[in-house]
Amino acid sequence: MRMRTVWNGVVLAETDRTIAVEGNHYFPPESLHLEYVTKSRSHSPCPWKGIADPYTLTV
Repeated sequence: MRMRTVWNGVVLAETDRTIAVEGNHYFPPESLHLEYVTKSRSHSPCPWKGIADPYTLTV
């Protein structure tokens, strides 16, 4: 199933390959439209999901 995330009419990411964990969908980095986000310098470790790389919305 094609998943898409939209903010104020702007598509931020879309893919057929999200990973669902406890009802939340996680998008692979290559699905992001990089002109609308900035990668954070921090990382968020989780023992069962791995390391998350947060992004800041720049729309």
